[in-house]
Amino acid sequence: MQRPPVGVARTAVLIAAARANEQRRLHRLFDDPLAEGLVAAAGSANDLNGVRTLAGDHFVLRTRYFDDQLLVAAQPQVVLMAAGLDTRAFRIDWPPGTTVYELDLPGLLEFKDDALRDLGAEPTCERVVVPCDLRDDWATSLIHAGFDPKRPTAWLLEGLFMFLPPVAGERIMHWVSALSARGSTLALEHVNRAFRELPQMKAVQQRFDTMDAGWCSDVEDPVAWLSGHGWHATVTHQVDLAARHERPVPAITDPREVGDARIWLASAVRTA
Repeated sequence: MQRPPVGVARTAVLIAAARANEQRRLHRLFDDPLAEGLVAAAGSANDLNGVRTLAGDHFVLRTRYFDDQLLVAAQPQVVLMAAGLDTRAFRIDWPPGTTVYELDLPGLLEFKDDALRDLGAEPTCERVVVPCDLRDDWATSLIHAGFDPKRPTAWLLEGLFMFLPPVAGERIMHWVSALSARGSTLALEHVNRAFRELPQMKAVQQRFDTMDAGWCSDVEDPVAWLSGHGWHATVTHQVDLAARHERPVPAITDPREVGDARIWLASAVRTA
């Protein structure tokens, strides 16, 4: 088996661990029977327990939010950017004919495929793995893998932009937009500067820095930002998600705790 994730790819284990914890709940917000096996194959995520304690509830609400956005979009093509240890190609009941493309670093995807094979996992869609570095020419790799830019697409960019310098993030948005037929959908996560500067985030940032995974960008108005790329966007607050699913508001996103600091969860439709 390919060696377990290291560096920035280690954050994928953190998210899988949060999903594994949710799987143990009786009234869980989603099913992910593969998460625990992936975490075990990666050697646990105990080194990131502090981050999981701080943001685990947010990761769970975020997962359910993006699950819902992808299913409502019901597009024939789904692209998971920085897919990490995402298991949506296996745990979601996709409409017939759906193709899910997973993009991430070659070593991480190879590790994931080996672990999923050992777990006996079978995809619920046509799954296409696209090994690439999102800082390079990932668009060409995606098209060579069978992606058709003339067909509507559902894009997911979960836990990605804050790890990228602004120029790299803008480059990704340029190509996502260029490859999107009218009517395509987009779901993403970002943060504002106030969130990056929260005292609660200092230890997290320091831990991420040791993994070469420091946060280096933010956005103050995601609706305006996405509009500039040809997308009509709406933003959902974790307070509303928590109320919808009868869960406590994650402290790291609770305005009573963090003021104007925001983790943006946005969905958008291609209009240009």
